[in-house]
Order: sequence, then structure tokens, then C-alpha cells
Amino acid sequence: MSDLWNGLCQAFWMVVTLDADLVEITLRSLRVTLSALLIASLIALPLAAFLSVRRFRFRRATIAVMNALMGLPPVVVGLLVYIVLSRSGPFGVFGLLFTPTAMIIAQVIIIVPLIASIAHQSLRELWSDYHDLLISMNATQSQRVRAILWDGRRALLTAALAGFGRAIGEVGAIMVVGGNIDHVTRVLTTAIALETGKGDFALALSLGFVLIAMAIAVNIAIHWLTRTEQEGRW
Repeated sequence: MSDLWNGLCQAFWMVVTLDADLVEITLRSLRVTLSALLIASLIALPLAAFLSVRRFRFRRATIAVMNALMGLPPVVVGLLVYIVLSRSGPFGVFGLLFTPTAMIIAQVIIIVPLIASIAHQSLRELWSDYHDLLISMNATQSQRVRAILWDGRRALLTAALAGFGRAIGEVGAIMVVGGNIDHVTRVLTTAIALETGKGDFALALSLGFVLIAMAIAVNIAIHWLTRTEQEGRW
């Protein structure tokens, strides 16, 4: 019990004094996750809008697959990315394995279905409201997509925040493709796992505090955006 209390005290002090290792790992986590979030959003949001306004033969099957991929095990994603980026893989020549780039690729694959699915649910409802108006104005396909993307920006931001929350807490795929290399690919989740195994509870707890703070901030932001969006509709 005393070891836990000492660890908590040391962890609190590391957070307050902005310990160098803590800051480095946190900034790397944010850099990797925000990069993945930007790329994933550029893929997922237009896809969600396209699936909302366009009717085609395999649309329902595409939506079903997209929703199913939300539950894709991260470790499996890490394994697939590892195989593709390994020396014997098709992209092994680029030497991306065990780099932040590999971690970004894995996170993008994990969160694209999540962001696209959440965004599609919101944009589908928005499209039902705008359908007749945009059709009567003879809006082109791209104009329809841009219109609902702009008017649904709050819902899209909520989807993006959900993707950020999923990515920042990911450990399985990141560990497989990143390797948890000190000063290179070590991020919050992998560092917590490593320091806990080493018995360094102070650093592990301080990293945990930061991760929990991020999770709380994201959830508060999602709650606020959802509330303001509902108030705006009324």
C-alpha cells in the first residue's frame, strides 16, 4: 500500500513539474494520433457524405462492411500492417516498420470505419432534410456533399473526437508496428505497459493521469457538441 501511495505522490509531482520523459512521450502520442486523425478524417468524412447522398448498387453492403469494421481487433490491424511493412512485405523497401509512420498507418486503419460510421449516421439524417431543396436547386453531386459536410460540421467534429479517443488509447496495434522504442516510438499507452512491467509505478501513473485527462476532455467536448447541436435544431 505504501508503494502505491508513494507512486501516486511521485506521479503527481511529475505531472506538476512537467517531467521531461512525461512531456516527450505525451507530445509524441499527440503528434502520432493527431496525424492519424487528420488523415482518417480526410478519408472518412467525404466517404460518409458520399454514402449519404449517393445511391448505388452495393451501397447497403458498403455501409454494412463499414459498420462491421468498427469492431476490427486492433491487434489484427497491427499484424496486417506489420506483414505489409516488413522486409518481406510489399512495402518493406521503405523501411517504415518500427517508426511513427507505421503507427499512424495502423491508427488510420482503426479509426476510419469509426469516424465514417458515426458521421454517416448524422449526415444521413441531415440529407433527409436537405434532399428536396438540393434536388430542386439542381445541385451537383459534389455540391450536395459539400453542403451537408458544412452544415453537419458539429456532428463531424463529434465523430472526429470519437476517433481521437479511440486512437489515443490504442496499445495493441501500436505495440506491434511501433515496437515501443525509447525516444522513437514510445507513446502513452505502450509506455504505461512497459513501466508497469518494470515496476516504475510513478511514471506509469503519471502517464495514466495524462491519458485519463485526455479521455475526459474528449468526452466533455463530445457531450458539449452534441448538446449544442440538439439545441441548435430546436
